[in-house]
Amino acid sequence: MTTAHSPRPVPKRSRARTLLPLAIAVWLVLEIWLLTVVAEAAGGFTVLLLLVGAVVLGAVVIKSAGRRAFQNLTETLQRQQRPGAAAEPEAAAGSTGNGFLMLGGMLIMIPGLITDVLGLLLLVPPVRKGLGRYAERSLERRMNAAGPGTLGDAFQQARMRRPDGKVVQGEVIKQDGTPERRPEDEGPRPPLTP
Repeated sequence: MTTAHSPRPVPKRSRARTLLPLAIAVWLVLEIWLLTVVAEAAGGFTVLLLLVGAVVLGAVVIKSAGRRAFQNLTETLQRQQRPGAAAEPEAAAGSTGNGFLMLGGMLIMIPGLITDVLGLLLLVPPVRKGLGRYAERSLERRMNAAGPGTLGDAFQQARMRRPDGKVVQGEVIKQDGTPERRPEDEGPRPPLTP
């Protein structure tokens, strides 16, 4: 016996999924073209030195940003362990922009002139602060725009699903207050295992 099920509607492809591969292809072609233009003007060895220097600079930037982030984390944990830590002001000025510094280092490490320029822009403190404020406002706006129950429900569902696969036993109680009993529940219940 077959049942007639309506086929699931195919979800419409988002603009980002459509345009992202095209944008990546355009970016790659532009990077290769710029590298060939610079190689013709300055020589292939110069381009090779630029690419190697960019990798070294990017690694140094990422390493220093990582150290700075770890130092800020250590200071914050030590500050919270001291008595009267709530009265002390937080040192948020030192921790701003570590993520953008690491992103800048990653962009510098990627071979290409466009990514190098974008990475070098992220090393400028006013640019990092401006991007940080923009990202914070954007996130705040999205959180405020989310309807009640959307994000909270997602967190609640994530908490209910336990990674170790344990099941918490319980019983369903009807509206009138009596527990719902099934025939298979009449016997003794197996013990809970830790």
